[in-house]
This record gives sequence, C-alpha cells and structure tokens, in this order.
Amino acid sequence: MALSASIHEIFLHPDECPMKARPPTPAIAAEGMPDPARARLAEGEEPLRASIRAGLEAAWPICIGYLPLGLAFGVLAQKEGLSLLDIALMSAVVFAGSSQFIAVAMLGLGASPLSIILTTFIVNSRHILMSSALAVHLQGLSRSFLSLYAYGITDESFAVNIARFKEAGWHPYRALAVNHTANLAWIGSTILGGYCGQFIAAGSFGIDYALSAMFLSLIVFQLKGRIYAFTALITGLVAAALSLVHPGHSFIIIASLLGASLGFALKRYDRRRRGIDG
Repeated sequence: MALSASIHEIFLHPDECPMKARPPTPAIAAEGMPDPARARLAEGEEPLRASIRAGLEAAWPICIGYLPLGLAFGVLAQKEGLSLLDIALMSAVVFAGSSQFIAVAMLGLGASPLSIILTTFIVNSRHILMSSALAVHLQGLSRSFLSLYAYGITDESFAVNIARFKEAGWHPYRALAVNHTANLAWIGSTILGGYCGQFIAAGSFGIDYALSAMFLSLIVFQLKGRIYAFTALITGLVAAALSLVHPGHSFIIIASLLGASLGFALKRYDRRRRGIDG
C-alpha cells in the first residue's frame, strides 16, 4: 500500500511529492559559482551555431585587418626561403604577427635559434598581462577550454573580447569563436601570401622595405606620450651601438631588456611624482 501510494503521488501529483527529482533552476545551478563565466553557463548553454554567428560578426573587422598583414608576411617569409608548409606551421603554432615578422627578419640575418626564441618570447610577454585581464571573466571553466582559448589570444581579439565581456551577455563560447575566426583568417592569408610570393620578384612593390615599414608603423602607434617616445629612442640607440661592438645578434635581446626596464622605471617614477599609487 505504501509503495502504491508513493507511485500514485509521483505520477499524479509530481509538484507535491518530495521524491520527485526536479531539474535544477539557474539560481540553484549557479549556487557556489560566483564567477561570471559559470553564471552565464548556468543560465543555459548557448547553441553552437549562435555562438559562431556572434563570433563571426565580432571578428570580421579583425579578419579584414589581418588580410594585408598576412599576405605581406607570407611574401616575406617565402623570400627568406620558407616553404608553404613552414609558413603554415609557423602561423598555426605561433599565431603572433609581430613575432613572426621578427623571426623571419632574424632568420634572414642568420640569427641563432636561441636568439630568435628569446626575442620573440620577450615580444610576446605582453600576452601575460592580456591573459590576466581576461581570466577575470573566464573563472571556473575547464582547463581544456582555457587552453584552447589562450591559444587564440592576440592584441586584436583581446581588445574585442575584453570590451564585450565588460558589457552584459557576452558568452565565453562567443569569445572563443572570435579568437579562432581570426586565427583561421591569419593562417589562410599567410599561406596565400607565401603562394603568391613565388610570382613576385624580390624587391618588387617595395617588399624589401615592408618589414622595416611594418615595425616603424608599430612604433608610431605605441608613442602615446613622452615616456614612450624616449624609451623607443633610447632602445634604438642602444641596439645600434651594441650592433657595432657586440658580435652576433644578441644585441637585440639586450637592447629590448634594457629598453623595457628603462620604460618601466620611468613610468613608475612618473606615477609617484604625480602621487598615483603603484
């Protein structure tokens, strides 16, 4: 009788029966998960198609910007003797435009592998700061998701995603779609540039100057004040002086470290002088 009554209660009065297992509500599912990423996931997984569509809409300006840079890199890399496979692997594994340009330039100068690795590591160290800023919005997610997401972080995708995360409703899957949409655009454009490079004579269209112009442009856009300009000037002078007296290409690493340290010291001094903490 007791079993019959229990079955009767479960099927005829499910809302009143304590034995009925109810699906957790968003509030219950998110309990104990204060981070925003888990809270968004607890509200219901966004359909994959919707995430990809939103990511494409946010990433298309990045893709347009990557196209000419990727083509230029592919051409330059081909002129330095890299095969299409080499170009594709570098873009897929490294996925860092400025570091790839630096690596190709240093390969052309005959730099050692260690010098190239250390130089690109220093250049890419800014990703530590970008990842730290994004980590606030991605707490509680699986390591596999974070690894896949971290692989696709660039200056451009960081700028897009950090702005969207500060607004309401930006899902982590959308941010992942932004990263890898830009990733595919970069890889594709560099491969296309490498293929087209074989049909372009060395020195045509000023390609031999493209690398220098690329870095001059990057420097100009970073000159946001006197400290930045002074740091860039001193770093360039130190690199030029060391190149005359120091054999090999390690002067690039030494000048980069000295310049970064000088810029950091000047920035801290300026903040203290103005009474700003930190």
